[in-house]
Amino acid sequence: MLSGMSRKELLVSQSQQSDIYFATVLQRGAHWDASRPMRDQEQWEEHLAFLDRLSDDGLLAGGGPLGEGEERFLLIVAAENQDAIETRLANDPWTRLGVWRIASIERWEVLLGARL
Repeated sequence: MLSGMSRKELLVSQSQQSDIYFATVLQRGAHWDASRPMRDQEQWEEHLAFLDRLSDDGLLAGGGPLGEGEERFLLIVAAENQDAIETRLANDPWTRLGVWRIASIERWEVLLGARL
């Protein structure tokens, strides 16, 4: 056992630890060019730099295409609330251009697994 804790004590301790994130799903917007892959969309480099800044700021814990076909995208975001996410993503070049749009933002409490 870890530090002399019983299995039950360890499980209770772990269950009291949680991290709150927001699972943010985006989908293709009106100006997504279906004839081009994701990395060839308009302002890809600027979009990627924007997401890198969000990651450097500690706001973005991870992200990428969700499922097949590059039609939906998942961002795991550490933010105070949904409004904060919407405000930050409004400055993304892809949001401004209509290449993608927010489909949903849902609170996600991580109880199990590695901390992001």
